[in-house]
Amino acid sequence: MSQQDAHMTNNEADDVPITVSNGKENDERKDREGSASPPATPPPADEDTNEIILVNEETKELDLNHGRIGKIENLEHLKKLERLYLRWNLIKKIEGLEMLQSLVELELYDNQIVVIENLDSLVNLEILDLSFNRIKEITGLEKLLNIKKLFLSSNKITEIKNVNHLPNLELLELGDNRIREIKNLEGLRTLKQLYLGKNKISKIQNLEDLTNLEILVLQANRLTKIENLEQLNKLDQLYISENGITAIENLENQTKLQTLDLAVNRITVIENVRHMSDLEELWLNDNQITEWSSIEYLQQNNKLSTIYLERNPIASDPAYRRKLKILLPTLHQIDATLCR
Repeated sequence: MSQQDAHMTNNEADDVPITVSNGKENDERKDREGSASPPATPPPADEDTNEIILVNEETKELDLNHGRIGKIENLEHLKKLERLYLRWNLIKKIEGLEMLQSLVELELYDNQIVVIENLDSLVNLEILDLSFNRIKEITGLEKLLNIKKLFLSSNKITEIKNVNHLPNLELLELGDNRIREIKNLEGLRTLKQLYLGKNKISKIQNLEDLTNLEILVLQANRLTKIENLEQLNKLDQLYISENGITAIENLENQTKLQTLDLAVNRITVIENVRHMSDLEELWLNDNQITEWSSIEYLQQNNKLSTIYLERNPIASDPAYRRKLKILLPTLHQIDATLCR
């Protein structure tokens, strides 16, 4: 919904004016690797302007994305508002939301926020997106007990903390921060998705309470070993690419895995995956696999439909694709190309 459409005229008598304050600043944005949609950069404003838009008091969804907004204000009349989108603006401070107690979703992605604050009254909030800001510490979430999805990627966070009191949390996104240790996740038994890619983590640990975890993302860290995943027997997607792992090991309890991503590591042998009867996608490109015996080992994984092995020594064989199709007839895709 555009700003022009934001009035949502059910009855003009119920419309209230909202002043949108536009700032003069233009922030440099960095590209978001691996995201579904990269952040946009608001065009610079030549001068301070105030734009007035009409919003119906009964509206439940308000989209103010990409508006060069510098301050959150004049929203107190929208007491039935459930979803507020303020992506790609110039907001530095979370404020002016105290009366919006019906909010279930708040997006402040790609702004200039430094502190998580002034959210205590949003007790019905289920989705909070503060990705691409300047946050250094996780704070201000004490009253948000209904939060299900928390997005904090691409900030400056150094420590995981102040989240394990959230009894309904299902998704925690902390990718592209400065985290060195996995910790303070005790009690998050509702968590189903944990994203910790692009950090500085050197060891997989302290995950034993996450017994309902289905997706674990640890790509682009400093890991050298797969370990301490014994309690995570509901995992169906595991991403550990771009690390320093030398062996596929300690995955005995991962019987439900459908996707295993170990690309860009130092693995020489495919092993310890036969028990994964549901395995459909295996990513092992950019490793050091040399022997066809590793491929023969996969013949018992009869649901395997996609395999990536490009830039391994084995891929230099002139008959590489033909041999793969013969040895693994269930394949539908080899590297980025569909099988014919």
